Amino acid sequence: MSIPRLLAVVRKELCHITRDARLLFLVTVAPAFLLVTLSYVFALDVGRVNVAVRDLDRTSLSRDFTASLGADDDFAVVAYVQRDAEVEPLLVRGVADVVLIIPHGFADAALGGQRTEMQCIVDGSDSITAGQTIGLLQQRVSDFVTDLLGQRSVDVSVGLQVSDRAWYNETLKSLISMVPGMLAVIMCMPALALTLALAREKETGSFEGLIATSVRGAEYLVGKLVAYVIGGMVSLVLAWLVATQWFRVPFRGGFLDFLLLAAAYLFASMGVSLLVANFVRNQQTAMFLILMVFFIPSFFIAGLITPVSSAPIARAVASALPTTHFIAISRGVFLKGLGVVALWRQASVLVATGAVSLAGSLVLLEKKIS
Repeated sequence: MSIPRLLAVVRKELCHITRDARLLFLVTVAPAFLLVTLSYVFALDVGRVNVAVRDLDRTSLSRDFTASLGADDDFAVVAYVQRDAEVEPLLVRGVADVVLIIPHGFADAALGGQRTEMQCIVDGSDSITAGQTIGLLQQRVSDFVTDLLGQRSVDVSVGLQVSDRAWYNETLKSLISMVPGMLAVIMCMPALALTLALAREKETGSFEGLIATSVRGAEYLVGKLVAYVIGGMVSLVLAWLVATQWFRVPFRGGFLDFLLLAAAYLFASMGVSLLVANFVRNQQTAMFLILMVFFIPSFFIAGLITPVSSAPIARAVASALPTTHFIAISRGVFLKGLGVVALWRQASVLVATGAVSLAGSLVLLEKKIS
């Protein structure tokens, strides 16, 4: 392999990337843009919940509880209901997300250490939001009762208490988990750009002109791969800034470790892209295949939204996807503070995937050149 010819190909591809505005956007800015949009789309956290309250107890304790609901941004008391007939219009018009009915005897039961039941009427048209709203409200009631018992020095148990603790994402906000995982999906954009570039050269006939020169197949493919990996690393830094500064996702690992592991992922994804490009002759087919290989399986198989299935076939498919391993890497570095040593298995799979794919691409390309 000639280093000068390899560097010439790298320079050519970098010039091509920087001169084509659409390609430059796809390689560098598109991943950060997709991280913003897709993270909001797949975020399952409930925002501020509008609560309407019907206070049948009308005591200072019930008023204290109502005031505690609006103490932060999770809940906002938007209306006070006087009659049952007022409940449905509030839900139908979307004024309130939930109506909370505080029963008679609320204060006496709470101060006496007895079980206190409040009725919660929630808008169930959005089942995910409704389920999380009920959970948030139950937690707020539990916290209020716990604080009350502590202040009154009453040693009693109110109902069944369940102790929970979440590690790495104490607030259980889906964005904190979704954004690092989403990085694996949106960082497929540079790989897509590489496949489109190869397909474009075949469509325009410039590919035949290149192979007629003294540039060898290995120099041609490796030069392209290096150029797009450089562009992908730029896009990775932009996406990392979006994750940490815009979404405020905690980054507990080492930045250099993250860059090194991300480079392994880019190598694997672009190696697969080079392999796919050998079987396509136009950009439309190339885009379709990359979407089928990376995007669609990554959302539903690779563990982004739901855990990887334990079924043998599904697990085998997931293990073959580079995104599966980088989702684990990204979440491990961001949320758990893991480094290269702890994530060596995933990194090894990515490097092996890239090496095998690149080798296969070289074999197929050499056959075409000959």
